[in-house]
Amino acid sequence: MSERILVVDDEPEIADLVELYLENENYLVYKFYTAEEALSCIEKEKIDLAILDVMLPNISGFQLCERIRKNNTYPVIMLSAKSEEIDKIKGLTLGADDYITKPFLPLEMIARVKAQLRRYKRYNVAESRNEDIIVHSDLTINVKTHECTLNDEILNLTPTEFTILKILCQRKGEVISSEDLFHEIWGDEYYSKANNTITVHIRHLREKMKDSFEAPKYIKTVWGCGYKIEG
Repeated sequence: MSERILVVDDEPEIADLVELYLENENYLVYKFYTAEEALSCIEKEKIDLAILDVMLPNISGFQLCERIRKNNTYPVIMLSAKSEEIDKIKGLTLGADDYITKPFLPLEMIARVKAQLRRYKRYNVAESRNEDIIVHSDLTINVKTHECTLNDEILNLTPTEFTILKILCQRKGEVISSEDLFHEIWGDEYYSKANNTITVHIRHLREKMKDSFEAPKYIKTVWGCGYKIEG
């Protein structure tokens, strides 16, 4: 069955172009020009990935992303004509997994969609392996069901946050650079020029885990090298 992708952009030309390229890749597209229409669709349909324009009327793309994240973990890609770093950080902090600045190359957009879907599919592959359960201190990660608990309370993590935490726990005691995290998560060459995207996700993870930056119990920053979880 084709993956179902939600596209929300108030510029018909952009929305239609995105829809065309996605349908050429055999994706099932739900296209809307307002967040209100999209919210109605989300309640009725199963979505595998969302592409949201930031500058939507009435309800912004940021607000829509926040609403999606309350009950859903599928990947969210933000579209925006703005190139300011603060807008990108805001989107990632609210739970977005990627950010594309307009104008963009449609084929690059397709590449990012495929990368996010590949990663998301890995969470839902029903395989029974010992590695399905990762335990570290009060933290438990179930790779098979894509669930993470801390002190027996469920952490509501985005796919990117979940993957980062899983990688760090699987490689306990090892310092992993931002570049290596990018490569392991996305595996696409265009991510090799990583900015502070990983830093934003790490900060958001710490907030959800109520982990101190100054004296972290879980994720530790090794300055100039990367991040690690003590073994």
